[in-house]
Amino acid sequence: MGVKDTVAARFRQLCSQRGIRTNELANLAGVTPSTAYSMLDPRRQDVSIVTIKKFCDGLGITLGEFFSTPEFDALEQEIK
Repeated sequence: MGVKDTVAARFRQLCSQRGIRTNELANLAGVTPSTAYSMLDPRRQDVSIVTIKKFCDGLGITLGEFFSTPEFDALEQEIK
C-alpha cells in the first residue's frame, strides 16, 4: 500500500472509530465534501499535507498522532 492509500485508510479508521461520515469530516475540517471524497478516492494520487492537517484539526488530533501508526512506519522508501 502506498502513502496516499495509507493516509486514506487512516482517515477511514478514525472516522469509523468516531462514528462520523465523510461529509461530517469535511464539515469538521472546514473543507468541501468533494475535497474529503477526493482524498479518499483511490484513483487520486496525491493529497497535500495542508489538507491532511485540516482533517487532523477537525478530528482534534495532531499530525504526529495521525502518522504514528505501524502502517506508516512500514511504508517502503519512495526513493529507489
